[in-house]
Amino acid sequence: MVSTDTPYRLDDLADRFGLVLRGDPAAKIDGVGTLRGATPSQVSFLANRAYRKELAATSAGAVILQERDAADCPTHCLVADDPYLAYARIAGLFDPRPAAPPGIHPSAVVAASASIGKNVSVGPNAVVGDNCVVGDGCSIGPGSVLDADCALGGGCRLHANVTLGFGVRLGERVIIHPGAVIGADGFGIAFAGDRWEKVPQLGSVTIGDDCEIGANTCVDRGAIEDTVLEEDVRLDNLCQIGHNVRIGAHTAFAGAVAVGGSTTIGRYCLAGGQAGITGHITVADRTTIAARTAVLRAITEPGLTWSGTIGAQPIRAWQKNLSRLLKLDELARRVRNIETNPGETREDD
Repeated sequence: MVSTDTPYRLDDLADRFGLVLRGDPAAKIDGVGTLRGATPSQVSFLANRAYRKELAATSAGAVILQERDAADCPTHCLVADDPYLAYARIAGLFDPRPAAPPGIHPSAVVAASASIGKNVSVGPNAVVGDNCVVGDGCSIGPGSVLDADCALGGGCRLHANVTLGFGVRLGERVIIHPGAVIGADGFGIAFAGDRWEKVPQLGSVTIGDDCEIGANTCVDRGAIEDTVLEEDVRLDNLCQIGHNVRIGAHTAFAGAVAVGGSTTIGRYCLAGGQAGITGHITVADRTTIAARTAVLRAITEPGLTWSGTIGAQPIRAWQKNLSRLLKLDELARRVRNIETNPGETREDD
Protein backbone atom coordinates (compact mmCIF):
# COMPACT_ATOMS: atom_id res chain seq x y z
CA MET A 1 0.00 0.00 0.00
CA VAL A 2 1.22 3.48 -0.88
CA SER A 3 -0.15 6.73 0.52
CA THR A 4 0.62 10.42 0.23
CA ASP A 5 -0.16 13.59 2.12
CA THR A 6 -1.93 15.00 -0.95
CA PRO A 7 -5.45 13.55 -1.38
CA TYR A 8 -7.37 13.69 -4.66
CA ARG A 9 -11.13 13.92 -5.11
CA LEU A 10 -12.68 11.12 -7.13
CA ASP A 11 -14.27 13.53 -9.59
CA ASP A 12 -10.83 15.09 -10.17
CA LEU A 13 -9.36 11.66 -10.93
CA ALA A 14 -12.25 10.78 -13.25
CA ASP A 15 -11.92 14.04 -15.18
CA ARG A 16 -8.15 13.88 -15.40
CA PHE A 17 -8.00 10.29 -16.71
CA GLY A 18 -11.25 10.06 -18.66
CA LEU A 19 -13.03 7.64 -16.32
CA VAL A 20 -16.70 7.23 -15.41
CA LEU A 21 -17.36 7.83 -11.71
CA ARG A 22 -19.99 5.83 -9.87
CA GLY A 23 -20.17 7.20 -6.34
CA ASP A 24 -19.51 10.32 -4.30
CA PRO A 25 -17.62 12.94 -6.34
CA ALA A 26 -16.24 14.53 -3.16
CA ALA A 27 -14.74 11.34 -1.74
CA LYS A 28 -10.97 11.68 -1.39
CA ILE A 29 -8.17 9.23 -2.16
CA ASP A 30 -4.65 9.51 -0.75
CA GLY A 31 -3.02 6.34 -2.06
CA VAL A 32 -3.28 2.98 -3.80
CA GLY A 33 -3.54 -0.58 -2.57
CA THR A 34 -4.58 -4.11 -3.49
CA LEU A 35 -8.19 -5.23 -3.29
CA ARG A 36 -7.33 -7.21 -0.17
CA GLY A 37 -5.12 -4.65 1.54
CA ALA A 38 -6.43 -1.21 0.57
CA THR A 39 -7.87 1.11 3.22
CA PRO A 40 -10.99 3.30 2.85
CA SER A 41 -8.81 6.21 1.74
CA GLN A 42 -7.07 4.27 -1.03
CA VAL A 43 -8.00 3.25 -4.57
CA SER A 44 -7.55 -0.29 -5.88
CA PHE A 45 -8.22 -1.94 -9.23
CA LEU A 46 -9.59 -5.13 -10.75
CA ALA A 47 -7.91 -6.13 -14.01
CA ASN A 48 -7.21 -9.85 -13.61
CA ARG A 49 -10.34 -12.00 -13.30
CA ALA A 50 -8.50 -14.27 -10.87
CA TYR A 51 -8.92 -11.55 -8.23
CA ARG A 52 -12.63 -10.94 -8.76
CA LYS A 53 -13.50 -13.00 -5.68
CA GLU A 54 -11.78 -10.32 -3.55
CA LEU A 55 -13.95 -7.50 -4.87
CA ALA A 56 -16.97 -8.04 -2.60
CA ALA A 57 -14.89 -7.90 0.60
CA THR A 58 -12.59 -5.00 -0.32
CA SER A 59 -12.25 -2.05 2.05
CA ALA A 60 -10.88 0.23 -0.67
CA GLY A 61 -12.37 3.68 -0.93
CA ALA A 62 -12.74 3.21 -4.68
CA VAL A 63 -12.04 0.52 -7.25
CA ILE A 64 -11.01 0.94 -10.88
CA LEU A 65 -12.81 -1.70 -12.92
CA GLN A 66 -14.74 -2.47 -16.08
CA GLU A 67 -18.43 -1.75 -16.50
CA ARG A 68 -19.31 -5.46 -16.23
CA ASP A 69 -18.00 -5.55 -12.65
CA ALA A 70 -19.47 -2.27 -11.40
CA ALA A 71 -22.72 -3.75 -10.07
CA ASP A 72 -20.81 -6.05 -7.71
CA CYS A 73 -18.53 -3.37 -6.29
CA PRO A 74 -19.31 -2.47 -2.64
CA THR A 75 -17.73 0.98 -2.85
CA HIS A 76 -17.18 3.88 -5.25
CA CYS A 77 -16.20 2.88 -8.80
CA LEU A 78 -14.01 4.40 -11.47
CA VAL A 79 -15.11 2.64 -14.64
CA ALA A 80 -12.44 2.16 -17.32
CA ASP A 81 -12.10 0.23 -20.55
CA ASP A 82 -8.65 -0.87 -19.38
CA PRO A 83 -8.49 -0.83 -15.55
CA TYR A 84 -4.79 -1.68 -15.39
CA LEU A 85 -3.85 1.21 -17.66
CA ALA A 86 -6.05 3.57 -15.66
CA TYR A 87 -4.47 2.32 -12.45
CA ALA A 88 -0.98 2.89 -13.86
CA ARG A 89 -1.81 6.51 -14.60
CA ILE A 90 -3.44 7.18 -11.24
CA ALA A 91 -0.67 5.40 -9.30
CA GLY A 92 1.83 7.84 -10.77
CA LEU A 93 0.26 10.54 -8.63
CA PHE A 94 1.24 8.70 -5.46
CA ASP A 95 4.85 7.75 -6.18
CA PRO A 96 6.68 8.65 -2.94
CA ARG A 97 10.15 8.69 -4.45
CA PRO A 98 11.41 12.25 -4.68
CA ALA A 99 12.98 13.63 -7.83
CA ALA A 100 16.73 14.07 -7.61
CA PRO A 101 17.57 17.70 -6.82
CA PRO A 102 19.33 19.62 -9.60
CA GLY A 103 23.02 20.15 -9.18
CA ILE A 104 26.37 18.35 -9.39
CA HIS A 105 27.50 16.55 -6.26
CA PRO A 106 30.98 17.58 -5.06
CA SER A 107 32.28 14.02 -5.43
CA ALA A 108 31.13 13.72 -9.06
CA VAL A 109 33.65 14.08 -11.89
CA VAL A 110 32.39 16.02 -14.91
CA ALA A 111 34.76 16.62 -17.82
CA ALA A 112 35.35 20.23 -18.73
CA SER A 113 34.34 19.49 -22.31
CA ALA A 114 30.98 17.98 -21.29
CA SER A 115 27.80 19.95 -21.96
CA ILE A 116 25.31 19.84 -19.08
CA GLY A 117 21.75 21.10 -19.62
CA LYS A 118 19.43 22.91 -17.27
CA ASN A 119 18.09 21.32 -14.07
CA VAL A 120 20.39 18.31 -14.34
CA SER A 121 21.24 16.18 -11.32
CA VAL A 122 24.61 14.40 -11.15
CA GLY A 123 24.84 12.18 -8.07
CA PRO A 124 27.73 11.24 -5.77
CA ASN A 125 30.74 9.60 -7.43
CA ALA A 126 29.20 9.78 -10.89
CA VAL A 127 31.49 10.34 -13.87
CA VAL A 128 30.58 12.27 -17.03
CA GLY A 129 33.28 11.85 -19.66
CA ASP A 130 34.76 14.03 -22.36
CA ASN A 131 32.41 15.62 -24.88
CA CYS A 132 29.28 14.14 -23.33
CA VAL A 133 26.01 16.01 -23.87
CA VAL A 134 23.42 15.75 -21.10
CA GLY A 135 20.01 17.20 -21.91
CA ASP A 136 17.77 19.34 -19.72
CA GLY A 137 16.17 17.68 -16.72
CA CYS A 138 18.32 14.55 -16.74
CA SER A 139 19.26 12.67 -13.59
CA ILE A 140 22.50 10.69 -13.35
CA GLY A 141 22.49 8.47 -10.28
CA PRO A 142 25.27 7.76 -7.77
CA GLY A 143 28.20 5.84 -9.17
CA SER A 144 27.01 6.01 -12.76
CA VAL A 145 29.61 6.36 -15.51
CA LEU A 146 29.24 7.98 -18.93
CA ASP A 147 32.20 7.25 -21.16
CA ALA A 148 33.30 9.88 -23.66
CA ASP A 149 30.98 11.17 -26.39
CA CYS A 150 27.73 9.94 -24.85
CA ALA A 151 24.57 11.95 -25.49
CA LEU A 152 21.39 11.99 -23.39
CA GLY A 153 18.16 13.59 -24.56
CA GLY A 154 16.04 15.62 -22.17
CA GLY A 155 14.43 14.02 -19.15
CA CYS A 156 16.54 10.84 -19.00
CA ARG A 157 16.94 9.12 -15.65
CA LEU A 158 19.91 6.90 -14.93
CA HIS A 159 19.64 5.20 -11.55
CA ALA A 160 22.65 4.18 -9.45
CA ASN A 161 25.67 2.44 -11.01
CA VAL A 162 24.57 2.61 -14.63
CA THR A 163 27.36 2.43 -17.21
CA LEU A 164 27.17 3.93 -20.70
CA GLY A 165 30.03 2.95 -23.01
CA PHE A 166 31.76 5.17 -25.54
CA GLY A 167 29.41 7.04 -27.87
CA VAL A 168 26.10 5.71 -26.53
CA ARG A 169 23.09 7.80 -27.61
CA LEU A 170 19.86 8.01 -25.59
CA GLY A 171 16.68 9.68 -26.78
CA GLU A 172 14.38 11.61 -24.50
CA ARG A 173 12.86 10.32 -21.24
CA VAL A 174 14.88 7.10 -21.22
CA ILE A 175 14.94 5.28 -17.86
CA ILE A 176 17.81 2.93 -17.00
CA HIS A 177 17.72 1.00 -13.74
CA PRO A 178 20.62 0.18 -11.40
CA GLY A 179 23.52 -1.86 -12.64
CA ALA A 180 22.59 -1.83 -16.33
CA VAL A 181 25.47 -1.69 -18.81
CA ILE A 182 24.80 -0.10 -22.18
CA GLY A 183 27.53 -0.21 -24.80
CA ALA A 184 29.98 -2.75 -23.45
CA ASP A 185 31.78 -4.77 -26.12
CA GLY A 186 29.74 -7.40 -27.88
CA PHE A 187 30.92 -11.01 -27.94
CA GLY A 188 33.19 -10.77 -30.95
CA ILE A 189 36.07 -13.24 -31.15
CA ALA A 190 37.81 -15.02 -34.01
CA PHE A 191 39.61 -18.36 -33.58
CA ALA A 192 43.21 -18.24 -34.77
CA GLY A 193 43.99 -21.96 -34.87
CA ASP A 194 44.96 -22.39 -31.24
CA ARG A 195 43.64 -19.28 -29.51
CA TRP A 196 40.98 -16.57 -29.69
CA GLU A 197 41.55 -13.09 -31.05
CA LYS A 198 39.28 -10.19 -30.20
CA VAL A 199 37.18 -8.63 -32.96
CA PRO A 200 37.02 -4.85 -32.41
CA GLN A 201 33.55 -3.60 -31.58
CA LEU A 202 33.46 -0.37 -33.56
CA GLY A 203 29.79 0.55 -33.34
CA SER A 204 27.89 1.87 -30.35
CA VAL A 205 24.27 1.80 -29.05
CA THR A 206 21.40 4.07 -30.04
CA ILE A 207 18.27 4.06 -27.87
CA GLY A 208 15.05 5.84 -28.83
CA ASP A 209 12.67 7.99 -26.83
CA ASP A 210 10.72 6.62 -23.86
CA CYS A 211 12.64 3.35 -23.54
CA GLU A 212 13.10 1.66 -20.18
CA ILE A 213 15.91 -0.77 -19.36
CA GLY A 214 15.83 -2.97 -16.26
CA ALA A 215 18.39 -3.58 -13.56
CA ASN A 216 21.55 -5.46 -14.58
CA THR A 217 20.48 -5.68 -18.20
CA CYS A 218 23.22 -5.51 -20.83
CA VAL A 219 22.90 -4.03 -24.30
CA ASP A 220 26.12 -4.65 -26.26
CA ARG A 221 27.63 -2.16 -28.66
CA GLY A 222 27.65 -2.99 -32.35
CA ALA A 223 30.57 -4.65 -34.06
CA ILE A 224 30.40 -2.25 -37.03
CA GLU A 225 27.05 -0.46 -37.02
CA ASP A 226 25.12 0.46 -33.87
CA THR A 227 22.91 -1.77 -31.79
CA VAL A 228 19.50 -0.04 -31.94
CA LEU A 229 16.47 0.08 -29.68
CA GLU A 230 13.68 2.04 -31.33
CA GLU A 231 11.26 4.18 -29.31
CA ASP A 232 9.25 2.83 -26.36
CA VAL A 233 11.15 -0.46 -26.04
CA ARG A 234 10.86 -1.96 -22.56
CA LEU A 235 13.44 -4.44 -21.26
CA ASP A 236 13.04 -6.10 -17.87
CA ASN A 237 15.88 -7.00 -15.51
CA LEU A 238 18.77 -9.26 -16.53
CA CYS A 239 18.14 -9.20 -20.25
CA GLN A 240 21.04 -9.70 -22.69
CA ILE A 241 20.93 -7.94 -26.04
CA GLY A 242 23.79 -8.93 -28.34
CA HIS A 243 25.76 -6.73 -30.70
CA ASN A 244 24.05 -5.27 -33.77
CA VAL A 245 20.60 -6.35 -32.61
CA ARG A 246 17.75 -4.08 -33.69
CA ILE A 247 14.57 -4.05 -31.59
CA GLY A 248 11.48 -2.46 -33.09
CA ALA A 249 9.36 0.18 -31.39
CA HIS A 250 6.96 -0.74 -28.55
CA THR A 251 8.48 -4.19 -28.02
CA ALA A 252 8.69 -5.52 -24.44
CA PHE A 253 10.83 -8.33 -22.98
CA ALA A 254 10.37 -9.93 -19.55
CA GLY A 255 13.27 -10.85 -17.30
CA ALA A 256 16.32 -12.77 -18.53
CA VAL A 257 15.42 -12.73 -22.22
CA ALA A 258 18.51 -13.13 -24.40
CA VAL A 259 18.90 -12.12 -28.04
CA GLY A 260 21.87 -13.25 -30.13
CA GLY A 261 23.88 -10.85 -32.23
CA SER A 262 22.67 -9.34 -35.52
CA THR A 263 19.04 -10.35 -34.98
CA THR A 264 16.24 -7.97 -35.93
CA ILE A 265 13.13 -7.95 -33.74
CA GLY A 266 9.97 -6.39 -35.14
CA ARG A 267 7.64 -3.79 -33.66
CA TYR A 268 5.10 -4.57 -30.91
CA CYS A 269 6.72 -7.92 -30.06
CA LEU A 270 6.52 -9.58 -26.64
CA ALA A 271 8.84 -12.15 -25.07
CA GLY A 272 8.29 -13.98 -21.79
CA GLY A 273 10.92 -14.60 -19.14
CA GLN A 274 14.04 -16.57 -20.09
CA ALA A 275 13.11 -16.78 -23.76
CA GLY A 276 16.12 -17.13 -26.03
CA ILE A 277 16.36 -15.84 -29.59
CA THR A 278 19.27 -17.00 -31.70
CA GLY A 279 21.46 -14.65 -33.70
CA HIS A 280 21.28 -13.57 -37.35
CA ILE A 281 17.53 -14.02 -37.78
CA THR A 282 14.48 -11.79 -38.18
CA VAL A 283 11.35 -11.84 -36.00
CA ALA A 284 8.19 -10.41 -37.54
CA ASP A 285 6.11 -7.59 -36.07
CA ARG A 286 3.65 -8.39 -33.26
CA THR A 287 5.20 -11.76 -32.50
CA THR A 288 4.61 -13.13 -29.01
CA ILE A 289 7.23 -15.55 -27.62
CA ALA A 290 6.20 -17.55 -24.55
CA ALA A 291 8.44 -17.86 -21.50
CA ARG A 292 11.51 -20.09 -21.89
CA THR A 293 10.91 -20.55 -25.60
CA ALA A 294 13.97 -21.14 -27.78
CA VAL A 295 13.61 -19.34 -31.12
CA LEU A 296 16.09 -21.01 -33.45
CA ARG A 297 14.91 -19.81 -36.86
CA ALA A 298 13.38 -16.75 -38.46
CA ILE A 299 9.75 -15.88 -37.78
CA THR A 300 8.34 -14.34 -40.94
CA GLU A 301 4.57 -14.28 -40.36
CA PRO A 302 3.47 -11.41 -38.10
CA GLY A 303 1.05 -11.70 -35.22
CA LEU A 304 1.69 -15.29 -34.14
CA THR A 305 2.51 -16.73 -30.71
CA TRP A 306 5.47 -19.12 -30.45
CA SER A 307 6.32 -21.58 -27.68
CA GLY A 308 8.46 -24.64 -27.12
CA THR A 309 11.44 -26.02 -25.22
CA ILE A 310 13.08 -29.43 -25.05
CA GLY A 311 15.93 -30.88 -23.01
CA ALA A 312 19.44 -30.80 -24.42
CA GLN A 313 20.75 -33.81 -26.35
CA PRO A 314 23.57 -34.54 -28.82
CA ILE A 315 23.13 -32.45 -31.92
CA ARG A 316 22.72 -35.34 -34.38
CA ALA A 317 20.03 -36.93 -32.24
CA TRP A 318 18.31 -33.56 -31.87
CA GLN A 319 18.30 -32.99 -35.63
CA LYS A 320 16.79 -36.42 -36.31
CA ASN A 321 14.17 -36.02 -33.60
CA LEU A 322 13.27 -32.52 -34.74
CA SER A 323 12.85 -33.70 -38.31
CA ARG A 324 10.44 -36.39 -37.14
CA LEU A 325 8.67 -34.05 -34.76
CA LEU A 326 7.84 -31.71 -37.62
CA LYS A 327 6.14 -34.62 -39.43
CA LEU A 328 3.93 -35.67 -36.50
CA ASP A 329 0.85 -33.86 -37.79
CA GLU A 330 1.15 -35.54 -41.19
CA LEU A 331 1.64 -38.93 -39.52
CA ALA A 332 -1.37 -38.43 -37.24
CA ARG A 333 -3.61 -37.65 -40.22
CA ARG A 334 -2.42 -40.75 -42.04
CA VAL A 335 -3.12 -42.93 -38.99
CA ARG A 336 -6.57 -41.37 -38.62
CA ASN A 337 -7.32 -42.08 -42.27
CA ILE A 338 -6.25 -45.72 -41.89
CA GLU A 339 -8.44 -46.12 -38.79
CA THR A 340 -11.41 -44.51 -40.53
CA ASN A 341 -10.96 -46.30 -43.85
CA PRO A 342 -9.31 -49.67 -43.15
CA GLY A 343 -7.99 -51.38 -46.22
CA GLU A 344 -7.54 -48.17 -48.18
CA THR A 345 -4.07 -46.90 -49.00
CA ARG A 346 -5.09 -43.45 -50.19
CA GLU A 347 -3.98 -40.56 -48.00
CA ASP A 348 -6.71 -38.08 -47.14
CA ASP A 349 -5.07 -34.86 -45.99
